[in-house]
Amino acid sequence: MGYSAYSLLLDLAFASGFILLGQLLRAKVKFFQEYFMPASLIAGIFGFILGPGVLKIVPFSDQIGSYAGLLIILVFVSMGIRGLEIGSASQLKADLERLGSYLCFREVSYMLQYTLPILFAFYIMTIIWPELPPGFGFILGAGWAGGPGTAAAVGSTFAQYGWADATDLGITSATFGILTGVFGGIALIKWATKNGITNYVCDFKTLPLEFRTGLLPREKRESLGDNTIAEISLDTLAFHAALMLLPAGLGYLLASRLGAAYNFSLPSFSGAFLTALAFSWVLGKCGAKKYIDYRITSSIAGFATDYLVFFGLTSIKLSIIIKYAAPLALLLLAGGVFIIGSFLYLAPRMNRKDWFERGMFVFGFLTGVYANSFVLSRIVDPDMKSKTFEDTAICAPLTSPTDILVVTFGPILLSTGQLWGFLTPAFIYLFGFFSLALFMRWWYPGLPLVRKHSEATNCPPVSG
Repeated sequence: MGYSAYSLLLDLAFASGFILLGQLLRAKVKFFQEYFMPASLIAGIFGFILGPGVLKIVPFSDQIGSYAGLLIILVFVSMGIRGLEIGSASQLKADLERLGSYLCFREVSYMLQYTLPILFAFYIMTIIWPELPPGFGFILGAGWAGGPGTAAAVGSTFAQYGWADATDLGITSATFGILTGVFGGIALIKWATKNGITNYVCDFKTLPLEFRTGLLPREKRESLGDNTIAEISLDTLAFHAALMLLPAGLGYLLASRLGAAYNFSLPSFSGAFLTALAFSWVLGKCGAKKYIDYRITSSIAGFATDYLVFFGLTSIKLSIIIKYAAPLALLLLAGGVFIIGSFLYLAPRMNRKDWFERGMFVFGFLTGVYANSFVLSRIVDPDMKSKTFEDTAICAPLTSPTDILVVTFGPILLSTGQLWGFLTPAFIYLFGFFSLALFMRWWYPGLPLVRKHSEATNCPPVSG
């Protein structure tokens, strides 16, 4: 039976059942509470096990892998619809520093994944396994920084040059990257909260009961939003949903048309963010912005994020027989060391404010999918106070050309024996952003790991 609107209904129904199960387990099981695991993450793990990834018990449609990309768009629209606030000259300077240092950190960390594993595989691993293809180390970056889709695309290129196993290995790499992001990220968050490093969430032992269980007592519940439209005309929720869905669709069209006309891959969520900014300006000129309750648009974005996390994890496919079990295991282990090591070294030195929260987002998308980023960010920055999401949307159009060049020419150059034909420009790019950070004084080696500020949550002192 083909895919239809009712297939979408069933997918959402199954997802909702798992999400309710996830909330129940979060409220009752201490393990999930101790690891700050959102209900959507718990649901995604069970969805992966019972869905198409492993046991194939729940009959999801074959389209669930595409839902996460759609839901990401709504998250960024909710930020763009607010518009840009132009502050003072000193504030603009602070914004430039925040955005510029984040861009440098993001790109240096990104390119490390496409250089260090290649060097490790080509010069170290081939001592043990001389038959390894020259592009073996590339599959780590393709699967982790690129994600399952990029891994499949890169694998098809390698296959054209005679390495047919690259696709399966790349997708396997992406799967382990996602698991590294989820469990490695949560372990890092537990370490950071215990040491007082996080700014918007406290140590588990100091959190009130509702933070652990996720269930708010009646006296602490807040209003979702105000009715800004008379129900006799239009439901307020429908009004706000329309305000978000219109720029979401137009942004997707913008990204698609630009890609077709100029062969430039603008991410759909960036196109939607830019469209939402323009739409916000139009609404402001028309005097309509006073009828927007941003608590409602943020709640819609939160809804999208929870379902995004679920579908992103549930759609992982593990129906792969690993032919290179031992070398792949070593490469993945090395990848974990590289990503955690680069995070701990670079994030505090290339982000002045909220280094851990901003670093967690980068750690997430460098381990497979943006769903990881949203999972980790929802834990450490539940109210999006660090502005990481906005900065990511702004940076994405600037970095997309690099992504395209890497995944297009990397497999070709490596397959044709031009190892340094790829690594030389990659290192130039890496050191270029690192040098920019040094030149602009966006390098903060002397700052302590604990950096509280006026907007940080007032946490009790950490004992022991």
